[in-house]
Amino acid sequence: MSRITPTFAALAAQKRTALITFITAGDPAPELTVPLMHSLVAGGVDLLELGVPFSDPMAEGPVIQRASERALKHGVGTTDVLGYVREFRRTNKTTPVVLMGYANPIECMGQQAFVDAAHEAGVDGTIVVDYPPEECEDFARMMMEKGMDNIFLLAPTSTEERIRQVARVGGGFSYYVSLKGVTGAGNIDIDDVSRRLEHIRAHVKLPIGVGFGIRDAATAKAIASVADGVVIGSRIIQEMEKAPLDEAVGVAHAFVASIRAALDEQSAASVTAV
Repeated sequence: MSRITPTFAALAAQKRTALITFITAGDPAPELTVPLMHSLVAGGVDLLELGVPFSDPMAEGPVIQRASERALKHGVGTTDVLGYVREFRRTNKTTPVVLMGYANPIECMGQQAFVDAAHEAGVDGTIVVDYPPEECEDFARMMMEKGMDNIFLLAPTSTEERIRQVARVGGGFSYYVSLKGVTGAGNIDIDDVSRRLEHIRAHVKLPIGVGFGIRDAATAKAIASVADGVVIGSRIIQEMEKAPLDEAVGVAHAFVASIRAALDEQSAASVTAV
């Protein structure tokens, strides 16, 4: 079992919503990745998504595309990303780390070699955008044999069959994309998200994290009222882009701390209402 399941279980017992953050490994600078991971956890993050830089991140909006481009200019690749996780694990043995990216770097390394290296580094799961559940059962099996989870994206356009496939081979949590489009865009319809999560939960018994379009405390609180986890990525990267390099880690910490406080306010309100 990965660290993901007990993390969500502990938060559920406390009636708290998971705060899940995405950053691109190697951005804004390779030497800041591990300090940034630790700083996010200190700010209240429960699960870290670490993006593997890729030249054609088709699901990402311009903000995360820029982050990937910056990381690639620094020469950051899959082996480096695994090295960051390994270094993070020297002092943090408990926070789940999920690698998010695309199939090409995994296929270049070889699926089994990647799975073995990810397990050795301390990775808990993967979100591979272009590995649909119906086409990656061998990869899912390799991951499960090493105690790691395959996390799949579900969207407003997901069919009944896709939801059932995710229920069959997914692990850890399911990632619901709240908007049609790419990361960092649009406004979220909370009522629509609530309806769709209710439908997904009829088939998928994993916790559900909601991402894409969550940009501030108010939106995070609203999503927390219907989801098990809130995922934020583009806004964190934007905040760091606006800051001098030597202040980027502190800026990210302050932003996620404000989101954590908002989520805890929502949790407290829900408990009081009950």
